[in-house]
Amino acid sequence: MPPTLASLVQHSALKLTVRAGGDRLDTPVRWAHVSELADPVPYMEGGELLLITALKLDAEDPGEMRRYVRRLAKAGVVGLGFAVGVHYDDIPDALLDAARDEDFPLLAVPRRTPFIAISKAVSEAIARDQYRAVTAGFAAQRELTRRTLADGPEGLLAVLAAQVDGWAALYDASGAVVAAAPEWAARRAARLTADVARLGRSAATASAVVGGAEDRVELHPLGTGRRPRSALAVGTASSLGTAERYAVHSAIALLTLTTERSRALHAAEERIGTAVLRLLLAARPDDARAVAGDLYGALLDAPFRIAVAVAPAGSTAGAGTGGGAASVSAAGSSVGLAEAVESAAARAGEPVLIAPAPVEPDGPERLTLVLADGGAAAHACAGYAEEAGAGGTGSAESAGSGGSGGGAGLVVGVSPPVLAGGAPEAHQQAEQALAVARRRGRPYVEHEEVAAGSVLPLLADDAVRAFADGLLRALREHDATGRGDLVASLRAWLSRHGQWDAAAADLGVHRHTLRYRMRRVEEILGRSLDDPDVRMELWLALKIPR
Repeated sequence: MPPTLASLVQHSALKLTVRAGGDRLDTPVRWAHVSELADPVPYMEGGELLLITALKLDAEDPGEMRRYVRRLAKAGVVGLGFAVGVHYDDIPDALLDAARDEDFPLLAVPRRTPFIAISKAVSEAIARDQYRAVTAGFAAQRELTRRTLADGPEGLLAVLAAQVDGWAALYDASGAVVAAAPEWAARRAARLTADVARLGRSAATASAVVGGAEDRVELHPLGTGRRPRSALAVGTASSLGTAERYAVHSAIALLTLTTERSRALHAAEERIGTAVLRLLLAARPDDARAVAGDLYGALLDAPFRIAVAVAPAGSTAGAGTGGGAASVSAAGSSVGLAEAVESAAARAGEPVLIAPAPVEPDGPERLTLVLADGGAAAHACAGYAEEAGAGGTGSAESAGSGGSGGGAGLVVGVSPPVLAGGAPEAHQQAEQALAVARRRGRPYVEHEEVAAGSVLPLLADDAVRAFADGLLRALREHDATGRGDLVASLRAWLSRHGQWDAAAADLGVHRHTLRYRMRRVEEILGRSLDDPDVRMELWLALKIPR
């Protein structure tokens, strides 16, 4: 603890006597300062014990003493030491009354106690307090290091929470709570997810302080890159002291080292994952299992899905999980998707393979993911894509059918569940689902949905509409002259599979009239309705919305 007025009064060698403000002696003393100025306030910082002999003060003037004491109290001076037996045999009543009125600590300093002795006592006490803080900080650093090596981040958080007499929590890049100590702190830490997400999106690497009714929380980004890889939260009832600050800084350093080590391991895993994926897509599942080993082996021994994700080049990475605990950027990103999927897989203890494709200049970011069927990673993938899509993924017109997605956001196509031997076909199906998603302006499409639906929505783009309009234009121009109803007749005849009586009944005409109209259709189009390809093209053209 730093020195206080009480500790100075209790110092046996100083012989100080309390004459006023006795109930405020527990105030810490930052320094002892001597000044005989009538107004020393401009030279004070606050927290000082001011020592005077009243050489230049009229200490017997009540008005002057009231103004003097009020100035000192307002400036944050913690107390006044008055040397008795120098210019005044005792503290004048005017000064005593002013100090008592302001409840301002006033100490009588005997003549035999030099001011330098008080200054030395304060300086030595401050030095002892700083030494204790540094010693405690080094001890905390040793304990934090030992527990980190033995128990990982969970052990470090437990020690840190005890050191600061509060709680501590570790977050991943998505803003989800990875670990917290004590156990009750997990719920408190979860309420800061949005603050952690904002910290992760910020370009600055500075820490942030979040105030609340319960506690004071410091948020510290972890990592050496431009974008934090994780974050540490430390909650306490009040501001941290020197020893506690040492402990927090040590924890930040240790967690940063752990994070960067994990980053290097992650890069190595990514390279292995890419090799495993290439072997799977080359129809070499046995070789893929051999390379995967314990890292991805369990993933390849059960049904899995392949997902292909595309995001605009340079899109801002969002932060969030499949549960939607944190917000994502309007368009989403491949980086944000990867982090959300990895976080969900880590929490569920399941393997996941994520392989980024090389990104060409100004080209879309692209990921291929291998996800356990029905697992947490698969759910996180769908949740992140849908949440990103809710922020505006673009329309079918903006995405187009063959471009890179234009102004569209994150788009994901997913295959049906397969075993390792079916990976090549599953990858092709994921690409097909991706193409459908981009054509329809949707962020997430599974191949089963495409197979179970209609083919007609797949044809709803400008090229197909132009083909339909060109094929039927001559018939529509004929009908516009009022010389018949060939388009409606053709639709009725095709819908009845060429059955004359049924189609004529639908139109309310004689079957011979319908036969005449179909001959006119053939004459105008120059194509035979006996050709099944012609009938198919005409039927599709009639179904395409104009």
